[in-house]
Amino acid sequence: MTVGPKDALAAIPSGLRNDLIKRYDELVRHYRTGSWEPSQLNAGKFSEVVYSILCGFVAGSYASKASKPSDMVGACRALERETTAPRSVRIQIPRMLIALYEFRNNRDVGHVGGDVDANHMDAACVLGMSRWILAELVRVFHNLPPEEAAEVVESLTTRESAAIWEVGVVCQ
Repeated sequence: MTVGPKDALAAIPSGLRNDLIKRYDELVRHYRTGSWEPSQLNAGKFSEVVYSILCGFVAGSYASKASKPSDMVGACRALERETTAPRSVRIQIPRMLIALYEFRNNRDVGHVGGDVDANHMDAACVLGMSRWILAELVRVFHNLPPEEAAEVVESLTTRESAAIWEVGVVCQ
């Protein structure tokens, strides 16, 4: 039986865990089909779910569903003051969330942007950050044997390469 992120994140309440996986899967699906803007919009929703998970962990009580903080940057920075939570929950993931959320709000995704379309480049960055965050959540929250958790992290961080099709021949 193959263990996946959903299994590795069983310590997170099912409503938040299912929403996290759904948002991540949507982001990846949009990226793989070249739908750059929708992938980045899903990254904003993914960020909100991750923030809700971190907030619930720090508070010791999880919300039944994710919500958007009124000030994502301020809310993420507030987590830094939590002294009992692991550094990843207080510092590393929240700082990554701030950057990830920035793409949704200020990089030609939700608003009209500059004269050079950077959506593919931005979507690749967003995908990489989202993968890192999900893998880090597995590292922090897993309740699996370490080797199984490591396999899940490895599966999330495996690099994808585009295939080039040429008259029935696939090259990578």
